[in-house]
Amino acid sequence: MNDSTRTSNEQSYDVETDIQSNTTTSPTRAHLQLAIDGMTCQACASRIEKVLNKKPSVYEVSVNFAGETANVDYDPTQTTPEQVTEWVNKTGFVANLQAADSLFAQTDEDTATEYPWRLIGLWVCLLPFLVGMAGMLVGQGMAWMPPVWIQFVLATIVQFGLALPFYKSAWASIKGGLANMDVLVVIGTVTIWAYSTYLWLTHGDGTLNSLLQSGHAGEHGPAVYFEAGVMVIAFVRTGKYLEERTKKHSLNSIDLLLSLTPDEVEQQQPNGDFHNVALQDVQVGDILRAKQGSRVATDGTVIDGSGWCVESHLTGESVPLKKEVGDGLLAGALVENGSLLYRVIAKGSDTKLGDMVQALSDAQGSKANLASLADRVTAIFVPVVVTIALITFGLTWWLTGMLDTALMHAVSVLVIACPCALGLATPAAIMAGMGVAARHGVWFKDAQSLEAAGNIDTVVLDKTGTLTIGKPAIVDNVMVDKSLAVDDVLQIAASVEAHASHPLATALINAATERNLPLMNVTDISVIKGAGIQANIEGLGLIKVGSAEFANLTLPKLMPKVWQIASTVAISINDEPLGAFALADDLKDDTPQAIRALQDAGINVILMSGDKQSVVDHVAGQLGIEQAYGKMSPRDKASQIALLQTAGHKVAMAGDGVNDAPAMATADASFAMFEGTDVAQHSASARLMGESLMHIDAAEKIANATVRNIKQNLFFAFIYNCLGIPLAAFGFLNPMIAAAAMALSSISVLMNALRLTRFKTEVELDNTVSGAHSNSKRLTKA
Repeated sequence: MNDSTRTSNEQSYDVETDIQSNTTTSPTRAHLQLAIDGMTCQACASRIEKVLNKKPSVYEVSVNFAGETANVDYDPTQTTPEQVTEWVNKTGFVANLQAADSLFAQTDEDTATEYPWRLIGLWVCLLPFLVGMAGMLVGQGMAWMPPVWIQFVLATIVQFGLALPFYKSAWASIKGGLANMDVLVVIGTVTIWAYSTYLWLTHGDGTLNSLLQSGHAGEHGPAVYFEAGVMVIAFVRTGKYLEERTKKHSLNSIDLLLSLTPDEVEQQQPNGDFHNVALQDVQVGDILRAKQGSRVATDGTVIDGSGWCVESHLTGESVPLKKEVGDGLLAGALVENGSLLYRVIAKGSDTKLGDMVQALSDAQGSKANLASLADRVTAIFVPVVVTIALITFGLTWWLTGMLDTALMHAVSVLVIACPCALGLATPAAIMAGMGVAARHGVWFKDAQSLEAAGNIDTVVLDKTGTLTIGKPAIVDNVMVDKSLAVDDVLQIAASVEAHASHPLATALINAATERNLPLMNVTDISVIKGAGIQANIEGLGLIKVGSAEFANLTLPKLMPKVWQIASTVAISINDEPLGAFALADDLKDDTPQAIRALQDAGINVILMSGDKQSVVDHVAGQLGIEQAYGKMSPRDKASQIALLQTAGHKVAMAGDGVNDAPAMATADASFAMFEGTDVAQHSASARLMGESLMHIDAAEKIANATVRNIKQNLFFAFIYNCLGIPLAAFGFLNPMIAAAAMALSSISVLMNALRLTRFKTEVELDNTVSGAHSNSKRLTKA
């Protein structure tokens, strides 16, 4: 059903043909995804976007801070991926291209391993200060604090050695025209270090002996604040480290997908023996073996053996599928039983799993509309915070006359106002939500699609292939021209329908095949929108296959009841009607459950179909759908959805054919059914990788939970900053507490987003209960 075109008429016939669309894609637009290392907050992402958007050869840029990726649309006639990467590197970050045959982009290992060592060094230097502060808590005053000169040495090592990444990031940020959180940290800690050093150097008579003999802070020594700067840097770095680990190892579901393929596989040698080889050395055409309990390494075709495989990583359905000779295998599938010998047909990024990884990565790298507010705020946040800090410093000094107090208040404002939590609020939830959706067999095109699906209150469903199995069969026929046998008319109809891929067309072709009817050669194929398909057959003339009206056929008034609930396909030659076939299609097994689940969630379900009203009413009655519209053309569906939107509804559309594409494009969110046409899948905002209609319910619930999580994160981040800045300005928070609170705010946002990864749908909960019962039965039998 690839590259097909589908139309719908006013009565009962939908048809898809393999005629290509005239719409062409501009050849001067290419897409590129980069892995970005070194970003510390949303301002870093904004800086990269600002730099790239200035390039005339770049059309669009979206940088995901949480996912550490950049999606770039550019003109390949003006620039290259390597040049784009170089532009990003010049902004102070490390960008890596995705390898052609790789499933994902590699990150810079040097940078990744640098942070823990620096973090360890920071806490080693901080330890003496912690001992001193512990003495203060137990009533020892400053007695346990190291001498001031030792404090100076430790603080200097931290400030100008271990904190060097802060300086690099801050300088690169300023050069890029946008200040990030590292600018705030550098300004605050350097100010603390400089002020404390000044107090220490000007204490006593200024001689070296006097400086070395300076006692503990506050005891015959200057009132320095070296510990404040060290603690701020240590806490901020710790927060970043925990943030990185959470993003990469907990939120990033792509890593889980990549772990589904083994590093080594059993490859058959020319002599028939099997040797273990690295997966990267496998080529298309090689023969591999997958045993029970192992994972299929590549997409392939079974050439020997049989077994049961679970492909839930792609379809979201945990039911094992029987695989025999000739069946296809998907990379990452788990062989639950049996042993399979298969020939490699695709590897790496060319596999279905690779396509999913890329789709998920692209989607996670996009931005939801809710993120725009956070982006606008963080873009101006740092300059505003610096201004507030200066005002706080000036007013506090003027009102109290105490320079050190004014300085501490200003530094606290700088540290507490970090926009990290704000920048993480949306992308962290999007990463988690996208991963959960993919686990349930729902591939959202981008963040906007997921956000839209989370706000819907109405779902419009197509009938054939969506609610029904999509494999109708001939249940009755009526012949006008008695000189022709039923098989003759079927052969003519199937010959024309061989160039279509709609389920009704497939039913006629299958029926002709079962009766061993050879197909004739046809020419001049064309589609009449809203009517059917026509073509010429040499020796016969113009053949029309479609609605009764299209084929110039008037059906008798008294027809068997089956004709009232079946789809009708009529056939004519040179506008002389030959007859018609009645085709019936069964509902999918879980369609009633899916409709009930949507309705229980408060979603209004509407049925729209090109089929005749009697058929649509019959299906709607079976499912308890109150609103059902038949005889709907593609334009009618889109117009009806537009009316619903005008009335204030947020509408989602689910379908599988080209005639659903206009409605999908009009709807706020849209779902393309599994094995739907290419046009439908490209028009949809999400693809359902399983045949179950429960995927729509899962998509809506996951999207709704994600949007709710985003709003919670944004609320928390905004409130945190709104409360934190005034508290710091009025002296209720010292720099150390401000740094700890800042780190905790980012971690809190990530932990809230992480709750999404534990999301379970109704099907999963049912399976859990069923599994528990099954296990208890096994134990009882044992």
